Amino acid sequence: MGVEFDGGVLTAVTTLLGAAFGAGLIAVVHGLRKRPDDPQSGAGSTGLLQRLRQRVPQDWTRRRVTVAATCGVVAGALTGWPVGALLTTAALLTLPGLLGPDRQAARRTEQMEALATWTEMLRDTLSSAAGLEQAVLATADIAPAPLETELRALATEVRAGRPLPSALRAFAEAVDDPLADVVVAALLTAAEQQARQLGALLGELAESVREQVAMRQRIDAGRASVRTGVRVTVMVTLGITVGLVVFNRSYLQPFDTAAGQGVLAVIGALFAVAFGWLTSIGRIAEPGRLVSTATTVEAGGTR
Repeated sequence: MGVEFDGGVLTAVTTLLGAAFGAGLIAVVHGLRKRPDDPQSGAGSTGLLQRLRQRVPQDWTRRRVTVAATCGVVAGALTGWPVGALLTTAALLTLPGLLGPDRQAARRTEQMEALATWTEMLRDTLSSAAGLEQAVLATADIAPAPLETELRALATEVRAGRPLPSALRAFAEAVDDPLADVVVAALLTAAEQQARQLGALLGELAESVREQVAMRQRIDAGRASVRTGVRVTVMVTLGITVGLVVFNRSYLQPFDTAAGQGVLAVIGALFAVAFGWLTSIGRIAEPGRLVSTATTVEAGGTR
């Protein structure tokens, strides 16, 4: 038999827990996204921080985390459920990406198309008897928009005197794309071993990238129904939950107890796992990288 909380005490506890959770979440996200690496720290801690940064979604800005935490505190105070505050905060952070368009996939497709365009530009520039370094510099000035930042950084480093192979590896690390690694690997071979027929190879690579883009678009179209099903499932679940809280609060009275909060936490965790699984089956598995950060060590030292 559950023990009922006093209303005022539960509201105060909910507010305090929600505020503490929100403040902690804001601090963690801000620290992971903004804090520079400490050059004096050990390699192990730096690697751990890097892995944590990679796991923080890019759209989890400090403003978004603050809004989500504030709404969580308000929801917890209105319902008197500490677990409800945590679930509301988590939902506001994760559901927009789940219910909205797959911007990450769209950006990846645009990046792949830009990579194919740049590869063709390199091929055409090399066909006019320009050297590889000159071709990279010439094409970087008219770079496709999705790769403009990375290519301009590549040109800047080359003009500053950095060896082309090292600059290309840094470019591959910045783009962080397996297909870009394939192109960079061909350019590295040409830069370090004076490979012949580079123009023809770049043409074949550009054609291969465009075929990958077309295949990806067909897969995305086929999986659109999966994402639609996920959105419908999530919206119906949330609609029923909000409707019960607003219009039939007495039906949810068992959650006002300590045991009820524990059950609510389990239910929330199960829904989170289910929604995460539904999202994962609608994603395309990416191949492994060819040019990794481990290969960025130069002959004369490290970057």
